[in-house]
This record gives sequence, C-alpha cells and structure tokens, in this order.
Amino acid sequence: MLPSEFGDECVHLIQNFFHTVLELIKEGKHNSAINLLSVLREPNETHLGLSTGPRSRGHALGDGSARNVWSALSHSEAAQSGLLEDLEDTVLMIEGISIDIISDIATNIIREPLIRYTQQMCEYHDIPLNEGVDSGPLWSAKEQRWYVGFVSLPIAEGEKLLLVPKIIVRNHLLYDSGEYFRHYILTHLQKVELDANSALVQIVKQGKKDERRRVTKKAVVAKYGSGKAVVDQLTRQNPNILANYKRSKENETYAPLTLDDITNIEGQKPPDWSALLKNVLRCRPGTPDANRYEKAVEGLLTGLFYPNLTNPIPQHNIHDGRKRIDITYTNMGTHGFFAWVAKHYPSAHVFVECKNYTRNISNPELDQLSGRFSPSRGKVGIIVCRNFDDKQLFLKRCKDTAQDGRGFIVALDDDDLSELVRIRTTDNAFLDWPLLNERFNQLIS
Repeated sequence: MLPSEFGDECVHLIQNFFHTVLELIKEGKHNSAINLLSVLREPNETHLGLSTGPRSRGHALGDGSARNVWSALSHSEAAQSGLLEDLEDTVLMIEGISIDIISDIATNIIREPLIRYTQQMCEYHDIPLNEGVDSGPLWSAKEQRWYVGFVSLPIAEGEKLLLVPKIIVRNHLLYDSGEYFRHYILTHLQKVELDANSALVQIVKQGKKDERRRVTKKAVVAKYGSGKAVVDQLTRQNPNILANYKRSKENETYAPLTLDDITNIEGQKPPDWSALLKNVLRCRPGTPDANRYEKAVEGLLTGLFYPNLTNPIPQHNIHDGRKRIDITYTNMGTHGFFAWVAKHYPSAHVFVECKNYTRNISNPELDQLSGRFSPSRGKVGIIVCRNFDDKQLFLKRCKDTAQDGRGFIVALDDDDLSELVRIRTTDNAFLDWPLLNERFNQLIS
C-alpha cells in the first residue's frame, strides 16, 4: 500500500522471511525454523504500543514466543499445504498469532530500512546521532539469515530510537479473524447445508402461503465448532474461501491514521498551521534564505497534504544525479483531490519545486519542473514561489505546458499557501482542496 522503494523493500523482506520459515518447517528442519524465529523480540525502540509508564514494555514476543509460533505453524495444515502465502494470513488461521505479534514480527524484519529512514530523518531535522550503536537483528533476504551490525541511531534517555513513517502505522489489521469466520466460513457452510437439505435446514413461514428455508449461523457453529483450528481445517478443504476473502480486501480502503487520529492517540496538540505558514512567510526572498524556504515549504505541504502525499524526499536525485527535484512525494491518493488525480493522470509521485526568487518566475522554471516528469515517475507537479508579477499570465503558461503534453503543473504563491491553511483550518472537506482543483481544471479545460 506504499508504492515506493521503501515500501517495496519492506514487503520483500517480510515475504522472504515468512516463506523461508515455512519452507524450513515443510522440509522438517524444525530447529532451523525455531532459530530464525527465536531472534524475534518486542521492538521497544519504536515506542509503538499501549504500555503505560516511562519505559516501553510489551507482552507480544518473549523468550517462549519463538517455539509457540513455530508450534502453531508446524501444526497448521494450511501452513503445511502451502495455502498460507503471506504473514498476515496467519492471523486468520493460526492460534496465538494476533495483531501485536504480527506487528512485532514485521518491525523486526524491516529493521534495516527503518534504520536508514531514521538516519535520513535525523539528518534532515538536525537530530544528533550516536555512532556505534548495536543495530539489533537485521534480516538478509539474500543469505536468508539474521546478522548484526553497528550503526548510527539517536539515543534518548539511554535508549536507542527507531523512527517509523506514520503512513505505515495502523491501529488494526486489514485482515480480521472474526470477520473471516463469521462472514466467509460460516456463510459458506450455511450454503453447504442448504444445498444438502441437511437436518440444519429450518422452514420459516412468511405469511399464509410463502415459506423460506434457512440455516442459522448458530446451528452451523454447533455442528462444526469455532476457533482458528476449525478455520484452518475448513480453509484447507475449501481454499476458495480464503481467496474470496483476500480478493475482497484488495479494493477495500485501508486508510492510514490521519493527523487528527495521531493527535488524539498521543494526547498532543494538533499541528500549529499558523506557525508552519509563518515559517514560510518569514523567509526573505533571495538566495541566502533559499534552503530555509525549501525546508519551510516542505514542512507546511507535508502537513497539509498528509496522508495523500507522503514520504517526502528532499533534494531527490534522478538521472544518475544529473537532475535534482526539491521535494518528491509519494501519492497515496486515498481521498479527495489527490485520489482523483491519481486515478486519471500519471502521478505515482508529485514533484515540488521551491523558488524563493526576488524576480518573477517564467518559462525556464516551468521547463525545469516538466523536465523531471516521466510516465513512470509521474507528470504532476507543484511550483511554489513568493509572488507573480502577472499571475494569470503564468497560469496560462502552465496550461500551455499541459496542452503541449509536457505535464501538469499547479502554481502556488504566498497568498495561495495562506488560502490552503485557511481551508485546512475551516473546511471539514479540506481533502477536496478546491483551490488545487480549480487550478488543475484550468490546465485541462
């Protein structure tokens, strides 16, 4: 759900580890499987969880968990048969594997990309790093083994920290074992009993003449039982049930936590939009404040457009470093304007160029941004500047660029940024971004 190099790497690592463990179990190499699983521990350095008090401490993965997970997988007919394909499938059928264990396993496996992400964020936000910190276990997909190194990480109150992109944090799994059992397993069994006209079939009268046949889910549970062992057996016998469930989830919106959600969970104050805007407006036009301006614009836009635009990459090099983009966003396109753009135009990424000029911007700046576009990277961008001598003329130049097939560029100045902040703070439907929608419609009309 995160179409980026970071997301692809995390998916590859998790799938590789899970498949490695399952293959070892199917080959009878149980000690090797236990050894791989035994490395997994609660990753307290992320500080994600429900622990109270000053220290993170959880109950998901501990000393006995490796053998418990191995035992559950090795005794699962679905795992032995190859029916289980992904780590999240286990939450449906494997007893003892729950959302917190899935989360801890995943965090352990993707620790290396999280370390790199943490280092990048610390460098960008001037957070000090300590050298020679024990990395913790790192999974090598190539060698299919754990290894340890010494890395640079931030230390707070004597404990190392791992930063996690908020776009990948959820407070529930997309897959739900109760939902799968009630609405897929039991519904399938109801049909089986009806088709067989079994003793579970009841005749329900509707009026004087009409009657209806039914099988209650309560009766099905009484006959077949419940629990993940039952789900495991019935899924193995009817693999199409799992396939149908997973297919139903492919198009289901699995929305990330919003900034409001995170604020409520953390008990913190909401973002100070006025302060973020002032950080931009206080920059003096000209070269001396160019870096400060770019960083201030990134801070404002990243907050305003989350969770639709995420994973900002400042000073993103392309074409082997021959070209550079001020800010590159991944377009998640969950709701509103950016979802609509993602559906109709190449916009896997949205590119932002920041022009803290004292002079007016013109065709060269448009050509510079459009030169960063490609069908695979995306052909939608935003150019941010302080003001325009003739705003309507520049907007017409943006339209010319679009009609020439060179991409879609939305132009914003200081007044437009102020308007976006006003919309964010006063309009509950802010994700529709009427200002951006209006500018984009001008490009394509």
